[in-house]
Amino acid sequence: MHLGLAVVRFTWPGGVAAIRPILARIIYEAEQAGVYSLWFQDHFLQNPLIGDPHEPLPESYTLLGFAAAHSERLRLGTLVTGVTYRHPGVLIKQVTTVDVLSGGRAYLGIGAAWYAEEHDAFGIPFPPLRERFERLEETLQIADTMWRSSGAPHQGRHYQLRGPVNMPPPLSTPRPRILIGGGGERRTLSLVARYADACNLFEKFGTDQLRHKLEVLREHCERVGRPYSEIEKTSYGVLALSRRGGDGTCTPAQAVERLAALSELGFEHAIVSLPHPEDPAVWELVAEVAEGLAQVTPVVAAH
Repeated sequence: MHLGLAVVRFTWPGGVAAIRPILARIIYEAEQAGVYSLWFQDHFLQNPLIGDPHEPLPESYTLLGFAAAHSERLRLGTLVTGVTYRHPGVLIKQVTTVDVLSGGRAYLGIGAAWYAEEHDAFGIPFPPLRERFERLEETLQIADTMWRSSGAPHQGRHYQLRGPVNMPPPLSTPRPRILIGGGGERRTLSLVARYADACNLFEKFGTDQLRHKLEVLREHCERVGRPYSEIEKTSYGVLALSRRGGDGTCTPAQAVERLAALSELGFEHAIVSLPHPEDPAVWELVAEVAEGLAQVTPVVAAH
């Protein structure tokens, strides 16, 4: 089982000037600790579920380019890009560039978008939910076209691309992996089955709900003739670590036990955010968690 890291806050000692050196150290420490993947949330204002809108929050694809230059093995992506934020052709060009600069380590992490206040603040149109899902599906179709046949036109309901030449092409084969975030059973998981390589579900859903959502995903896969085993199941949660545990923290052994329980549902990749990744002392603990999870084999339930 893989351990991924999501860096979601940049309110570190030293202020804005410290973001660059601290982030470089986090990337280095994560790779040395055996972390498999690195993710940034794609927002222009801080997610209100995480912090204050006035917190510093660098742009995510610039962060991914920085991470590509400061790492050799980490898989890189956003958790996740709202489909409304960028024109699809521009978005696919950005992900392709990250893939090239990282030597073939990019994911396209994408979802239907939800943060209405952020759209209003930056003057980004925020269409109704149904239209956002239409745009999401069309963006996934454009990604497939641009990565399979550079320059092929796309004539859709929401987007018209006359000749999106995508050069240089990605290094990932056959293309960068597509991860769709969200647990909507009728639309989101259906799109996962049809277009994606990975899904992402909140660990906080709990065992019963996660099991149910994966079963719904399996049903969508069967409906479209897609092997369920092809979908990488990823989770997201917050992980506070300490050597002794307590006060809302886990020891490395407790963290391995907690995340390994997800593997019994079929999850292969546990992505976590750390409350204080800038603390050098946390990385010895992270290394123990990554090492422990590497010994865990996800269960592929028979059906």
